[in-house]
Amino acid sequence: MFSAKTAVGLIRYRGPEVVGVLDSRAAGRTLGAILGIEHPAPVVASLDAGLGLAPDTLLVGIAPRGGGLPAPWRVIIVDAIEAGLDVMSGLHVFLADDPDLAARAARREVALIDLRRPPADLRLPREVRATPPHPRPFVVLTVGSDCNVGKMTAALEVVRAARAAGIAAAFGATGQTGILIAGGGIAVDRVIADFIAGATEQIIDDLGAVDWAVVEGQGSLLHPAYSGVTLGLLHGARPDAMILCHHVGRARIEGYEVPLPAPGELVRLYAEAARWVKPAPIAGFALNGHGAAPGALAEYAARVGAETGLPAVDPLADAGPLVQALRRVEQGAEPARAEETR
Repeated sequence: MFSAKTAVGLIRYRGPEVVGVLDSRAAGRTLGAILGIEHPAPVVASLDAGLGLAPDTLLVGIAPRGGGLPAPWRVIIVDAIEAGLDVMSGLHVFLADDPDLAARAARREVALIDLRRPPADLRLPREVRATPPHPRPFVVLTVGSDCNVGKMTAALEVVRAARAAGIAAAFGATGQTGILIAGGGIAVDRVIADFIAGATEQIIDDLGAVDWAVVEGQGSLLHPAYSGVTLGLLHGARPDAMILCHHVGRARIEGYEVPLPAPGELVRLYAEAARWVKPAPIAGFALNGHGAAPGALAEYAARVGAETGLPAVDPLADAGPLVQALRRVEQGAEPARAEETR
């Protein structure tokens, strides 16, 4: 389930809309036992079992490497269409472009919703003298040591904590799961490379007149496959501050022999890349402790504090210190030392 980011995101942030989870390997277990998220939806072994829960939509909750459509999943999607369900997907392969699936959906009068499909009117970023539609907000971008480390979760939790502190904050979705949760956004990893920065700017524009725009990051500057998306996001968002996300216990880029540097070097790398277009500091670390050894998150947080002086917290437990650190940056101060945000 850890790799099923789309499903987990929907359960955590739009839980009341989830009536069941289809996972043949975990059928019969509770979501609390599997994910640590208390939720009443049962985990079922088949689509037929799930249909008894009266769903109206099937969500493809996993995006495998490369975003393709495995043959066994196609069978389930066909059966869902024939059962009268809409189908939502975050795959790179668009269901609505498949002639057979599209014909079946039309016959059954159901929708095929491809979350990664970008808008047709993408553009380059505005030139300096162009006038934006709204006053520019304080822009926060979550960045990561690797993929799948919690950048979306950190952004959503910072927005939640900022709103609790009276800040008009909004979440800018840049991936399929974020779009599903927010109801809008652009999946930038599906955008032609020339237009990633412009698409990111458009995401911020579409949030309207807000105080803070908290933009969901993608990939990592260190990632051999996805660093281009990361850099396009960084230069398109032109953030005022960044939150650096890390999965505690991970020592190298998953799937590649690329070692992850120490916290201080990660801070330096992102600050340097931002500086090429607009300087922005790292304000704090958002730590993902899923599956980590007991005490590992606290140990890494202490290491971050010792090396960088920045706060490092699990945003699911308390994103307040990150909001405090961001406020300091917004007010023109240096990023807070770790002990100043406690």
